[in-house]
Amino acid sequence: MTGLGTFWGVGVGPGPAGYLPIAALEALRQADLVYAPRARGVADSVALQCLAGTGFAPKPEQLREIEFNMDPDRDVLSEHYAALADTIAAELRAGRNVAYLTIGDSLTYSTYGYVLAALRARIPELPQRTFPGVTSYAAAAAALAWPLGEGKERVLILPCPDTPEELRREIETHDIVVLMKVGARLPWVLDLLRDMDIARHCAFARRIGLPGELLSDDVGALVADDAMGYLATLLVRRTARKER
Repeated sequence: MTGLGTFWGVGVGPGPAGYLPIAALEALRQADLVYAPRARGVADSVALQCLAGTGFAPKPEQLREIEFNMDPDRDVLSEHYAALADTIAAELRAGRNVAYLTIGDSLTYSTYGYVLAALRARIPELPQRTFPGVTSYAAAAAALAWPLGEGKERVLILPCPDTPEELRREIETHDIVVLMKVGARLPWVLDLLRDMDIARHCAFARRIGLPGELLSDDVGALVADDAMGYLATLLVRRTARKER
């Protein structure tokens, strides 16, 4: 098959203006179409907001906003990404270059991974390139001047477990835990950190660089109801940082 367009995965944000590799910016400028995911029930795409300060904004005729689906049912997810891949594949077969925006790093807990796999199944010879982005936890660590690992410290990147018992085991067997996808579990997570007497060593970031930003380098006094929301990350340190 000849005349295929190129598919690019571009990590943007995860908030502060300008967090975009130069190579990815060049790809966006060559794109005929830009797909931007938008959370269900939200008016604006955070991915598009994260393009602020990059010098690039897609024209209305280029832009394709898509409501992404994070249904826990794997069959529902498969149907959703199959339909999206069919749409994008048709554009690529027509010779159009397509960029797909994703918040943070393109292949770290990202919807982009599902889309890429589905596209490769449809177009095995797909011309594509994935540009890495800044992860939410790297952005959080930078915003709070909070080292993510020093010396031989063991760091675990973890979607929040469903029970305090599971999370306690992970914290007790690692020096640092990067806790993602906390959501409605935040109240009991904060209670656990206080019960373990480590809350003062832990940090929290939500919506870095965006409206509603919240940063805390001591979660002991953090109020869960005020802090819950999308784009939140917890940085858990089991013991106080050693002076070096």
